Amino acid sequence: MEWNFKNGIPIYTQIIDEMTMRIASGTYGPGEKLPSVRDLAMDAGVNPNTMQRALAELERRELVFSERTSGRFVTRNEDVLKGLHEELAKRYFREFADKLRKIGMSYAEIAGSVEKWIKEMR
Repeated sequence: MEWNFKNGIPIYTQIIDEMTMRIASGTYGPGEKLPSVRDLAMDAGVNPNTMQRALAELERRELVFSERTSGRFVTRNEDVLKGLHEELAKRYFREFADKLRKIGMSYAEIAGSVEKWIKEMR
């Protein structure tokens, strides 16, 4: 999988975001064993300590868990995964709405457009 890092944003936060997206999208499914820190770091082209720091934060957020001597795994907790989807949706909707508000659309216009686009996508 490709890693694209942006300048001006700490690498470990970008790793957290990318791993979060991979978990949310099912690239790494519930209960799936993650590659080792070393393998992930090599794949991303980063220092293993940086990858370790990011994975420790994902553990703190309960998106992954460690099993002694077995490695790290994606959570199986459906409530955590559902919360992740809701959190990401809220973030993306907020960004989307902020951009449309900047071009002068009202919240009512945004809601109407979203409803229209959903109907068109079906």
